[in-house]
Amino acid sequence: MSAAIHTPDSRYAWIRLLISVTLATIGGIGLWSSVVVLPTIQAEFGIDRAGASLPYTVTFVGFAVGGILMGRVADRLGITVPLVAGALALGVGFVLDALSQNFIQFLIVQGLFIGLIGSSATFGPLVADVSLWFLKRRGIAIGIVASGNYIAGAIWPPFLQAAIAAHGWRPVYMVLGVICVVTMTPLALLLRQRPSYDDTASPAAQNGAGGLLPSSPALFPLLIVAGLSCCIAMSMPQVHLVAYCSDLGYGAARGAEMLSLMLGFGVVSRLASGFISDHIGGTGTLIVGSVLQCLALLFYIPFDGLTSLYIVSALFGLAQGGIVPSYALIIRDHFPARQAGSRISLVLTATVFGMAIGGWMSGKIFDVTGSYQAAFLNGIAFNLVNIAIATWLLLLRNRRGPVFAT
Repeated sequence: MSAAIHTPDSRYAWIRLLISVTLATIGGIGLWSSVVVLPTIQAEFGIDRAGASLPYTVTFVGFAVGGILMGRVADRLGITVPLVAGALALGVGFVLDALSQNFIQFLIVQGLFIGLIGSSATFGPLVADVSLWFLKRRGIAIGIVASGNYIAGAIWPPFLQAAIAAHGWRPVYMVLGVICVVTMTPLALLLRQRPSYDDTASPAAQNGAGGLLPSSPALFPLLIVAGLSCCIAMSMPQVHLVAYCSDLGYGAARGAEMLSLMLGFGVVSRLASGFISDHIGGTGTLIVGSVLQCLALLFYIPFDGLTSLYIVSALFGLAQGGIVPSYALIIRDHFPARQAGSRISLVLTATVFGMAIGGWMSGKIFDVTGSYQAAFLNGIAFNLVNIAIATWLLLLRNRRGPVFAT
């Protein structure tokens, strides 16, 4: 199979997509393990809630920077090299975390091994690689592979919570390290073949239009701000839902179930948005998702009963899933294909930084105010910034006709 020449949207491309989303699901464990273990880490190391949120923050900071670095490695050497490096880093990282004697050691390992080298290889670089193998179905293909980290969030938290309760977090982390190495390495080796065709066509050109939507000098910087803002808002329930349920007296297990439910519905939303964006475009998808996410954040404030929290968490998952992939589609609509790789990486990095900053920020607000109410309001404020930018982008799109790339 490796010697054959495979065309875009071929059967081989779909096989690669299946392998890629599996790798993203396994590698995504590095992003969610620190969320599940947050209350345990806080108690063991004797730190406050903001401090207990730092492992998540440093993991996502490393994840953001590593996404750019691993993307460049993939451009030069192919996707297999960063994936194998990521698998080994996750294995070493989880083992070192399990052996850590203090909180600083735990933080360093999370940022360097789990975030920077490990999980980072299983998001941005995989999204870029999949985009090279699809033309007609690129939108849904990107949506599927981008769902990997949400699938990870749906599958891993309940399993980890139960395993940690039964065996303690250190033995569980040891096992996670072994799982990552023995499953991800052989899968990564199946992706050694690189595309043999020239992928330079823009989506507009593929549809026969041949042009790009109008742009503005402010467009790309505002997309970065939008990505940062929406994910500061998005991170509030994702990072603190387990701790929030513990504070309300429902227990960490109920919080892990809600997080799993949220991210499970996020997978549904991310896949559905791939189809929806084919009809209303990336900008329309961004506006719909952002408005719904803002409403779901608002519902968290008055509805804090156990059943209500399950329902609101499911609604939040349905709202948020399509937001991040819409940025990739917007960039492909407004910028030449030759710029897509670098621009998409930068905007996705901004979203990851938003998750990292928002997780710490919500913990800090909790420490200052003693509750999560102000943290939810903070998320809503940042979400409104995202809505404003998306609305401006819609006005920009409708102001002039298509322009043509040279």
